[in-house]
Amino acid sequence: MQRLLVDQTKITQTRLEDVAPQSLAPGEARLKIESFALTANNVTYAASGFAIGYWQFFPTGIEGQGLVPVWGVAEVSESQSDALAVGTRLYGFFPLAEELVMVPQDDGYGGIVDAAAHRAELPAVYNRYAPVKKGSAEQDHMRALLQPLLATSYLLFDWLMDNDRFGAEQIIIGSASSKTGLGLCKFLAEPDARPYRITGLTSERNRAFVQGLGVCDEVLTYDAIGDLTKVPSVYVDMSGNAEVKTALHAHLDDQLKHSAAVGISHWDQFDPAVKLAGPKPQFFFAPAQIAKRREEWGPGVIEGKITESWKRIAADASGWLDVKVHDGIGEAAAVYGALANGTANPRDGHILRL
Repeated sequence: MQRLLVDQTKITQTRLEDVAPQSLAPGEARLKIESFALTANNVTYAASGFAIGYWQFFPTGIEGQGLVPVWGVAEVSESQSDALAVGTRLYGFFPLAEELVMVPQDDGYGGIVDAAAHRAELPAVYNRYAPVKKGSAEQDHMRALLQPLLATSYLLFDWLMDNDRFGAEQIIIGSASSKTGLGLCKFLAEPDARPYRITGLTSERNRAFVQGLGVCDEVLTYDAIGDLTKVPSVYVDMSGNAEVKTALHAHLDDQLKHSAAVGISHWDQFDPAVKLAGPKPQFFFAPAQIAKRREEWGPGVIEGKITESWKRIAADASGWLDVKVHDGIGEAAAVYGALANGTANPRDGHILRL
């Protein structure tokens, strides 16, 4: 079995490792991973692996080396559990590897939970797996690429509306070229009569791509923060770029009503200790918004809204997404490296097929 190890403190450093398959204990099942997506989201998982706990999902047994979580599809190849039969296909959270051994339990809603002891205190949304039928490879690829990212986009939109946009007349999205960023822009642009402007921030290299989406009222590059309109604003930051955040906070100052930290696509320019004018950035954790809505609306409602919403946005993905399929886990290091170094094309959606 092969897996791609990532240095937990120098996250661009990787190495492919061969390990003997783990023997199954009673109650366990082995899943052979068929395919998974690699996006900037996975770089955020690595960059915040200690702060949020992403390194804890799939322990490697090697000090300082971690497995980055990925979203994908796997098939049960061996089982010693009554909860999961051989041949069942599951979509969910997997290690960047060729297989996963889990402790499956029925979640009571038609899905499966990995009840492994080391995952017990981790966010429940990442421990749930959904059975999926054998369909087209394209369906598997689009689900892995877009469901996690556009689900976060929708939850951000729901959270902003839930908080009356913090009174903002302008919503600024940092790293608007990222899939989560462009998804949020699209959700924000849907209401016919909206009392806010949408401003996308991106690099000069990705500016034309973001403009071409047609969902931002204004697209600015990171070096043009001084051109932001000084009106009550919210900053939703997918990049984590400390220099950009410092400039934006200083420029808007008391007109900045809320600053949300979501991703760290610019992980190498992230500095949580930087001194900022205006409000202190607050971390947005999507599972917390899911938990809030479950309590308010009951089980299954927010999940249904997420599914309907991400599929609606994904329906026109051919206009802004080119799926690139790579064969074999040996290709993962180069794809991950391009994403981590910021050289990946924002139009490309990368799938590893094993």
